[in-house]
Amino acid sequence: MVVSEGDVRVRPAICEDAQLVAAIWYEGWCDGHLGHIPQELVAVRTRESFDTRAEQRVGDTVVAVVGGEVAGFVMVVGDEVEQVYVARQRRGTDVAPTLLAEAERIVRANGHAQAWLAVVAGNVRARRFYERNGWRDGGPFDYSAHGPAGPIPVPCHRYVKEVNGASDL
Repeated sequence: MVVSEGDVRVRPAICEDAQLVAAIWYEGWCDGHLGHIPQELVAVRTRESFDTRAEQRVGDTVVAVVGGEVAGFVMVVGDEVEQVYVARQRRGTDVAPTLLAEAERIVRANGHAQAWLAVVAGNVRARRFYERNGWRDGGPFDYSAHGPAGPIPVPCHRYVKEVNGASDL
């Protein structure tokens, strides 16, 4: 399925997208996370780790395409919007809201009434974006990131949004 909103098209990722997804993911992850997460996690999130993870996650990934180029992506599993990243040159455009709307649609299609996502506590830019798009801060919690020696707790906020058409109030 290909969905279009203005100049932004979304479609399921294909294997050939993995390299671009990894590049966008790594750059955005560094922008939003460095200085706000445990050093233990920074040490294992190498550029190569994003290449591997992007290849493994193609089936969970939807990409946004602008002018024939991948401009961002979202990964959804069940009711969790796991990753939302936009290429630096496309930030502040319709790409992120389009991807977020598609993620909400996927969560709803997965049979869930509410979507959730984790935002690193110090990532103020992302937190404001989600709030502007109708998500509410459900409070702080430690997200369990996967490290080679086991889980790494990451201070985050859990954001939630009703996706079944009901009000968030």
